[in-house]
Amino acid sequence: MARVRVAAIDLGTNSTRLLVADVEDGRVDEVVRLLAITRLGEGVDERRLLRPEPVARVHAVLDAYAREVEERGATRVLAVATSAVRDATNGERFLEGLRERYGFVTLLLDGREEAETTFRGVTSDHRLDRETLVVDIGGGSTELLVGGPGGVSFATSLQAGCVRLSERFLHTDPPTAGELEAAAAHTRLLLPALDVSAAVGVAGTITTVAAIDLGLAEYDAERIHGHRISRAAAERALAQLSALSLAERERVPGLEPARAPVIVGGLVVLREVLERYGLDEIEASERDILHGAALAAAGLGAAA
Repeated sequence: MARVRVAAIDLGTNSTRLLVADVEDGRVDEVVRLLAITRLGEGVDERRLLRPEPVARVHAVLDAYAREVEERGATRVLAVATSAVRDATNGERFLEGLRERYGFVTLLLDGREEAETTFRGVTSDHRLDRETLVVDIGGGSTELLVGGPGGVSFATSLQAGCVRLSERFLHTDPPTAGELEAAAAHTRLLLPALDVSAAVGVAGTITTVAAIDLGLAEYDAERIHGHRISRAAAERALAQLSALSLAERERVPGLEPARAPVIVGGLVVLREVLERYGLDEIEASERDILHGAALAAAGLGAAA
């Protein structure tokens, strides 16, 4: 495939992200990557609707992203939507509005497609030499997939993301022991039986734990990518952050303040996954669904 500059947008439950990249022969070379916490899925778990305020926040971010895409010269743009848009009764209408407003190609991924797109992203810079669990802790859902040299052998989507757990269970500031156990018990019930010995984690919860574990005052993607987070480090992060008030969490080095309201929910999922599968560590990856979406964008064709 000839080299093509593309833009991929991830319309997540908690964040809206942009990747502009050059794609050639399955390689994804980043040009720019941006993230904004927009909380599109705020209230979706309860009402099954995308509310006007979160939609307006996403539009404001996409206005800026559209300018960035044009300035960077991307010729193909793909926006992928996941859990919040899947669950909302007005999700398709939201995507139709984006197509009309920005001219983006949009794609609503089901859980299996989301997992497979993430796998393509994770393996865009290296192959997995053995069957590996890939964990994508999102806002509304968590995707688990098992893949290796032969591709994806198992994939599932769990209704246990950092926003969903926070809205359902973590109502006290800071959360009580009972609330934390309720969130953990809910997660445990959803985890399938799997036989794995290695794991890679993607998305904000994983990269945040890596940043805290590394003691980073400022985010450093190169140091985070490939960092191995021990189970003990994940448990320490959960114990530390769940004991703090929201205002205190917002001041923790390595934790983006806008992620502070939902990080504890994400850490509950991470701990339960590591314990359920007897994993001593998980490797943080900066390559994720965005990079898989960039590969998909490259295959759209110039007309699209």
